[in-house]
Amino acid sequence: MFHSNPGRRAALGVAGAAVLLLSLAACGEKENSAEPGDGPSVSATADSNLAAKVPDAIKADGVIKVGTDSTYAPAEFLDQDGKTVVGFDVELFNAVAQKLGLKAEYESAPFDAILPGVGSGKYEVGVSSFTINADRLKTVNMVSYYSAGTQWATKKGNPAGVDPENACGKKIAVQVGTVQLDDITARSKKCTDAGKPAIKIDQYQAQSDATAAVGSGKNDAMLADSPVGAYAVKQSNGQLEVLGDIYESAPYGYAVNKEQQAFAEVLKEAVQAVIADGSYKAALSKWGVEGGAITNAELNPSV
Repeated sequence: MFHSNPGRRAALGVAGAAVLLLSLAACGEKENSAEPGDGPSVSATADSNLAAKVPDAIKADGVIKVGTDSTYAPAEFLDQDGKTVVGFDVELFNAVAQKLGLKAEYESAPFDAILPGVGSGKYEVGVSSFTINADRLKTVNMVSYYSAGTQWATKKGNPAGVDPENACGKKIAVQVGTVQLDDITARSKKCTDAGKPAIKIDQYQAQSDATAAVGSGKNDAMLADSPVGAYAVKQSNGQLEVLGDIYESAPYGYAVNKEQQAFAEVLKEAVQAVIADGSYKAALSKWGVEGGAITNAELNPSV
């Protein structure tokens, strides 16, 4: 989910096909063993020095309570059992937690409820493809771990003739609370300022619903974080295609309560440690998203 100001982050003509595409987008259903995410889980060896730095309040129960929006394949989504959260974000953060001698426990939540949950103490970390931006840094600490941009997608052949640089009057799908919403809102204002029709913006609570709306033809196109848009296209079995180039790349960050500065610091060290020991690269490569790899983790980087 690419998120630059606040935010991040399919029917095919008949009902049965609609259910299929929605299932693919939401659950990452695989047709063969060569799909991203297959293979053994990536793991990391605990670092006793880092584990000793974890605040007692965090490590007391042996787990890190994580809030995540499990509708954003391939970053975080529900496995075929409908309960287990999987994805490259999950795989990578599991390794980070293991480096600290802890286990990550994930709770699915609406995307726009996660940061407030981190602030209230409901979650100890927010792991949900949060782009680091100035607005978020006002409310939470953020540790960088990945880089992504925004990617548009439309039905195969672009039947609505959508031009991302001139989408005036088109019907566009985005997930609520994401930077893509900020992006498309600004584009719509540019349209109306020029005397052109506004963009019709449909906001969806789940990214999988936005993807489904494009597949059904309800919406002409969608925009999402680059790995998410590319994955949705891949899983659509030729029903969707990417539109235009990836743009505005920025770092994803783990969100930590502002009062948990020490925990945020050791979390940054743990990310750097998994980069160094190779488990970072292994997790990203397993999911086919190594193009967004970073070499240095930062706490509250300048954006």
